Formats: sequence, C-alpha cells, structure tokens
Amino acid sequence: TLFVDKIDPQSGTALEIGSSGDTISVPSGATINLSNATQTGVGGANTPAFLAKPAVAQSSISDDTLTKISFTEVLDTANGYNGSRFTPGVVGYYQVNAMVKATDSTDNGYGAKLVIYKNGSIDTSIENQWDGNAQMQTAILSVAGVIYLDADDYIEVYASFNTADSGNAQIGTEGQFSAYKLIGV
Repeated sequence: TLFVDKIDPQSGTALEIGSSGDTISVPSGATINLSNATQTGVGGANTPAFLAKPAVAQSSISDDTLTKISFTEVLDTANGYNGSRFTPGVVGYYQVNAMVKATDSTDNGYGAKLVIYKNGSIDTSIENQWDGNAQMQTAILSVAGVIYLDADDYIEVYASFNTADSGNAQIGTEGQFSAYKLIGV
C-alpha cells in the first residue's frame, strides 16, 4: 500500500499505471473524477449510428397505403445505411427515431401513419397514427423507441396519408431517420 496525495511522471508528461495485460481495479465506493480531464478510450461509443434526411419530396404516396420512405445519408459510422434501410452489423439495443411531414395539397387529409418496419414487418412498438377530419393539409409524424437488433436485422420507415381525394398526398423534405446503439446494455 502506497499513501500519497499526488503522483507525477519522472520525465515527460505521461504517467503509466500497470503494464499491458494488467487489470487496474477501482474499489466499490471510489469515485473517478474526469470532469477536468481529456478522456480517450474511456467508456463506450454509441456506434454503429446513422442519420439520414429526405433529399427530395416523395409524391408517390398511395392513398391510405403504407409506403417505404427514402432518405439520403448524412452520417453513417459503419456503412450500415443504404438509402432506405439500416442494417447494424452489431447486435444490441438501438434507439431508433423517424420524423416526416405528410401533406395533401387540397386540405382533404384525415389520417396519417408513420411506422418502423423491422425485417419487412411493422414493429408495433414504434408506430404513430394520427386521425383527424377531412380538412387536414399537413401531418407532422414522429416515432422513437428502442429496438433489439441482431447484426443482420434491418429497419425501414413507412408512412401513409389517408385523403378524401387520392393522389394528392406526398412526403416532404422535412424530417429524418436515425439510429444508434445504446452502450451499457
């Protein structure tokens, strides 16, 4: 046991504790204060992760029919996103988020839905449905939740807009689709 208040390196600016392969233990109840330190290699990373946004309006939304939404990649830490689908490549729990703006140019919308599909089927834990009357022009829809994904599972975003006069519904350029792996679970 060594009792000291401060340890400085003998030369240079690096202090090494232990050798390669050693385990450095911090006893229960002890606190490591890193608030003023530069940290590297500590903790974990919320990766893989991606962020994608709609680049162009998608006007091919069939009336009251769930349609796959395409997004343009903004960030992809592990090359898991391909234009409409995210495949993580790493097993774990993922925070998944999606938001779109659905519009009907003739103000005759009365329902909209946004869902996350997992492996080609609706993941009922992440679904948003909005019902109104036949006077709705715009619906901002968002979904968020945690999904367990195997390395080869995939997720996609689907949306629908129910209108009184089919053919006028579209998904705008506002919104995003993102996911990241939760650390520590």
